[in-house]
Amino acid sequence: MCLGIPGQIIEIIDEKLMQAKVDVAGIKRPVNIECIVDEQHPPQKCIGDWVLVHVGFAMSRIDADEAQRTLDLLQELEEYQEEVEAIKSSQKELET
Repeated sequence: MCLGIPGQIIEIIDEKLMQAKVDVAGIKRPVNIECIVDEQHPPQKCIGDWVLVHVGFAMSRIDADEAQRTLDLLQELEEYQEEVEAIKSSQKELET
C-alpha cells in the first residue's frame, strides 16, 4: 500500500532538476515534481499547487478540498493510534 501525504508547493528550488520546496504539515522539504510537470503546467505554474507526496516525489496534483479531507483523516488516524497505544499500555499495567 502506498500512502501519499498532501503538501503544498511553496517554491521551485531547481527548475532543471525538477525540485520544489513543499510544505507537508508544516515541514518544508524538497520534493521531485517531475511527475506533475508537462508543457501545459511547467514548474513555475506549480507554485501553490497541492500535491500528494510519496517517498520524495509529487505523484499527482489534488485540489485544496481533497488535501484538507486527507489531512483531517490522517489526523484522525493519528489520534486513533494514540488511543490504541494508551489502551495497550494500560493493559500491560493491569497484567503486572
